[in-house]
Amino acid sequence: MSYFITLEGPEGSGKTTQARPLADYLRARGYDVLLTREPGGTPIGDQVRAVLHDLDNTAMHPRTEILLYSASRAQHVYQAIRPHLARGGVVVSDRYYDSTLAYQGYGHGLDLEALRQITAFATGGLVPDLTLYLDIGADAGLARRRSAAAAGDEWNRMDTHALAFYERVRAGYRALIEAEPARWVTFDAAQPVEELHRQIIKAVERQIHRLEES
Repeated sequence: MSYFITLEGPEGSGKTTQARPLADYLRARGYDVLLTREPGGTPIGDQVRAVLHDLDNTAMHPRTEILLYSASRAQHVYQAIRPHLARGGVVVSDRYYDSTLAYQGYGHGLDLEALRQITAFATGGLVPDLTLYLDIGADAGLARRRSAAAAGDEWNRMDTHALAFYERVRAGYRALIEAEPARWVTFDAAQPVEELHRQIIKAVERQIHRLEES
């Protein structure tokens, strides 16, 4: 069986930190794993990512933003994700379309129904089997991002919004989870990295077992 697993969360929640060890664990279990990310995941998508994250592009309108994210996502789905799933592999993606609903929908206030229609067109209706949500307060997450940037990590355009924006994003994620609880598992991202990894592995194993039994 193929499985599509996504990691979601606000800035500084540690998705990228957790995605690689999850992929390594699944590979050790014998799965053929594609570890990927959004925006990006393909050469074309990475070019779009560069435009989206460029600090010189602070004038970008939210409608432009959603269309660029969706363009990158369409390429990602049809060039990378769907082919890997069709081969029976496992895809682990650091962000997917829930980020669009949380950030551009709840964060920027764009029409959610319009975003869902654009997303359905871009993805062909591909929905993850499991979404791991790493929850952290907006102020704590931004503090993590600033510390990481000071240590050499990327500081990009999406890190520059006001605190209120990230609070709306976090509230948006909670609304998405409430609307579709069966797909989501929520974790406290403030706990130690090793403990968080242990809890993620347990949740993934439980979901794989459920899917294999169904």
